[in-house]
Amino acid sequence: MDGIPVDVFGRPMGALRISLTDRCNLRCRYCMPEEEYAWLPREDLLSFEEIERITEAFVSLGVDKVRLTGGEPLLRRGLPELVQRLSGLPGVKDLAMTTNGVLLSRHAEQLREAGLHRLTISLDTLQPSRFSQLTRRGTHPDVLAGINAAVATGLTDLKIDTVVMRGFNEDELADLIEFGKNMSAEVRFIEYMDVGGATGWTPEKVFSRQEILENLAQAYGSVEELHKTDVAPADRFQLPDGTVFGIISSTTQPFCATCDRSRLTADGMWLRCLYAMTGTDLRTPLRDGASLDDLRDLITGIWQQRRDRGAVERVGQRAHGQVFVSLENLKRDPHLEMHTRGG
Repeated sequence: MDGIPVDVFGRPMGALRISLTDRCNLRCRYCMPEEEYAWLPREDLLSFEEIERITEAFVSLGVDKVRLTGGEPLLRRGLPELVQRLSGLPGVKDLAMTTNGVLLSRHAEQLREAGLHRLTISLDTLQPSRFSQLTRRGTHPDVLAGINAAVATGLTDLKIDTVVMRGFNEDELADLIEFGKNMSAEVRFIEYMDVGGATGWTPEKVFSRQEILENLAQAYGSVEELHKTDVAPADRFQLPDGTVFGIISSTTQPFCATCDRSRLTADGMWLRCLYAMTGTDLRTPLRDGASLDDLRDLITGIWQQRRDRGAVERVGQRAHGQVFVSLENLKRDPHLEMHTRGG
């Protein structure tokens, strides 16, 4: 099969996000605010060998960036074994993981030794009381310990992701920048999105890219936008002292035109867009004996038909007051949840 598959809008397939579990040890109000959900059946979850096999098919087609997500990926037992398997695949240039950091302090060293290249840690506030309000858990010290462990163990290119919500944490942006400096980590601010479990989302809660820039300009002075050299979701900016930070503005300025990412759920459902309502089951053909070439043909054919521009379409839908999906439908189908599809 020649060349990297390209969709109907000319977007090549370049990055794969793999959710390892739909479970999480936090209950963040913008992601999974309920205590209980319709969980994926455990027998449906892909084994490490199956994840490796599917990833091998994607990598053979030109995908070179793989990110492990959840839920919370550190809840998956034996994770360093999977990291070692995937980091050893020829063609994987960038193996990253996104985590909430709660369990990171006990796993950071093993993950680095297994071959993890990069790490992104979610941290929405530096204030323990706000953290408890947001997550309904008192594990803020564990997250900070995890970040410190990642730094101490030598995991480089560390990023800190912060979802910015009006009336909650927009007054901490400069504090988070300073925290990132101390940790040698790049902070990325994410606009609040109406995805999956964010059933309490309203436009009024969105603190926009422009407002983030104005907030930081008041604190630091002029902010310079850096030239974009990749199709990563974050636009990057530089402060007068050289500090670089990012903004992911998928709510007010969607980046669908250059999106090369797709998502694999923990039970093998392949989604071509974070907002996708349906996907392609890769687990069943794999367990039915599909060869590597069979998987490659299936993946290529589906990607070439890809028309997804979910974030752009949501801009128009929001204007009519629509939410992404109702709570009733979320409770019926776990695949509609952001914590299932890998955020």
